[in-house]
Amino acid sequence: MIDTSSASASLKVPTFADVEAARERISGAAHRTPVLTSRTADAMAEASLFFKAENLQRAGAFKFRGAYNAVAALDEFSRRNGVVAFSSGNHAQALADAARLQGVPATIVMPKDAPEIKIAATKAYGAEIHFYDRYTEDREAISRRLAAERSATLVPPFDHPEVIAGQGTAALELIEEVGELDLIVVPLGGGGLLAGSALSARALSPACKIVGVEPEAGNDGQQSLRKGEVVRIPAPKSIADGAIVTHVGDHNFAILKHTVHDIVTVTDAQLVETMRFFAERMKIIVEPTGCLAAAAILQGVLRCAGSRVGILLSGGNVDLKTFNDLLSAR
Repeated sequence: MIDTSSASASLKVPTFADVEAARERISGAAHRTPVLTSRTADAMAEASLFFKAENLQRAGAFKFRGAYNAVAALDEFSRRNGVVAFSSGNHAQALADAARLQGVPATIVMPKDAPEIKIAATKAYGAEIHFYDRYTEDREAISRRLAAERSATLVPPFDHPEVIAGQGTAALELIEEVGELDLIVVPLGGGGLLAGSALSARALSPACKIVGVEPEAGNDGQQSLRKGEVVRIPAPKSIADGAIVTHVGDHNFAILKHTVHDIVTVTDAQLVETMRFFAERMKIIVEPTGCLAAAAILQGVLRCAGSRVGILLSGGNVDLKTFNDLLSAR
C-alpha cells in the first residue's frame, strides 16, 4: 500500500486497482506490445533483459495507453466539450488519436521546436494545434486558459490519475508475460510511466527494485527523490525531447517517493549509442527518450549482473533525418 498521508488532500492518487480498470478500458484499442530479448544485450549487461517495446505501440509510444484511458473515463458532457493537452509530441499524438477514436474534439499545445514527425502525426489525427515557445512561455498556463475558454477538460501528459493508471498497463503486461523481476528500469520525464510502472511492479513483483532514468541535463526527478519534495528546474536541453520537463507531477511524486529505489541519469551521447545498438543489433527504431532506461543498463550506468531486468522502451517517434544525423555524428 502506498502511504499518501503527506500528499495534498486534493490529490486522487491512483492505485493498482486503477491500473487494472485501465486495462479493461483500453483493451481492443491499445496494442499489447511485444517483449523483445537479445543475447547480445544480455551479454553486455551480464543479465537477462526483457525490453517492453512501446515504440511499437499505437501512435508510436506508451502515451496512447494513458491518453485513451483518460478520454474513456470522461462523462458525456465532458466528451462533447473536448479535451486540451500540452505536449512535446508523444502525448499530443496519443491524445489526438484517442480522442479521434472516441469522437471527442482535441486541442494540443505544442512547442514550436517539436519534431516535425510528431507535429504532422498530431495534425493527421485531427487535433487543433496551438504552438508556444518552450523556453519563454508557460505551456500549462496556455492550456488552462484554452480549456477554460472552451469548457474543455485538461488532460496533462503525466500529472493525472487516469493517465498514470493507463501508463501502468505496460509494466503490468510485461510482468504478466515474463514473470517476477529483480529490477524494472523506466524512462522518466514527468513521471507518468514511472509512477504507473511502480504501481504494477509493487503489486505483481513485490521484491523488484524500481529505477527511473532521465537525461543528465534535466535531473529534476533525481533531485526531487533526494530532497523528498518536487524540485523545479529551468527547461533543460537534451535530444530526449519527451523528457524535457521542469518538474515531475504532484500525483506522480506522491507515488514515486514511496516506491522508487533510485533515479539515475544518462548523457545524450549514451542515448545515441543506445539508439545505434537497437538499430544495428535488434533492427528497431527507438527515439532518444525511449532509450533512456535501456541506456542506463547497456552503457553501464546501472549494474545488474545476474538479474532479471525489465526495461521500458517508451517510444519510437523520431523523424528519419534526425535519426540519421544523430547516428552519423561521431
